[in-house]
Amino acid sequence: MKLQHLPLGARFEYEGVVYVKTGPLTASSEAGGQRIIPRHVMLRPLDAPATEGKGRLEAPLVRKAFNAFFETCNRLVGEAGHAELEQARQRFLKAID
Repeated sequence: MKLQHLPLGARFEYEGVVYVKTGPLTASSEAGGQRIIPRHVMLRPLDAPATEGKGRLEAPLVRKAFNAFFETCNRLVGEAGHAELEQARQRFLKAID
């Protein structure tokens, strides 16, 4: 598992040392001190993920919920924000594909 897949506060082992994730690229050693963890390295998680055993979300349900959310946002942002909101929508949909 890579660091970006772990939530903040998750414990993991890297190079024989136990760390806690403190930021997008940083972790604190249980012995003390901060370290930057490269994005490409594989880590051994020590805590069970909170979603373990709950299964994966189904893409059609995620898209349906997101589209409802987007429509509400689109009504609220006003004319000036429509273009930027649409760009954010496209980035989100691309990220989940």
